[in-house]
Amino acid sequence: QVQLVESGGGLVEAGGSLTLSCAASGSIGRITVMGWYRQAPGKQRELVADSTTGGRTRYADFVKGRFTISRQRQEGVYLQMNSLKPEDTAVYYCQVHAYLDGMDYWGKGTPVTVSS
Repeated sequence: QVQLVESGGGLVEAGGSLTLSCAASGSIGRITVMGWYRQAPGKQRELVADSTTGGRTRYADFVKGRFTISRQRQEGVYLQMNSLKPEDTAVYYCQVHAYLDGMDYWGKGTPVTVSS
């Protein structure tokens, strides 16, 4: 029943910006952690940033000062990406963790390619 729909990925030059969006639908509960992960070719999926219902945020070291995560209650989560680097090239995945039932939900991913 839960569905996460991502958008906003694409091609951008180094130093440019992109905004990723994830729209959440279905019954995910009132208390959630919503965030973004990424996976580069040949590498493991890694946390980029996430945000709790109470407004606490967490960022990977490699994006601090460049990316900003935000959310609209339980309806969506967004990632504003500035000063993009070629190393940011990856497929970016939206993720929601529902506290009450302990379930994790994933989007299908949206690719981001940063050229030098």
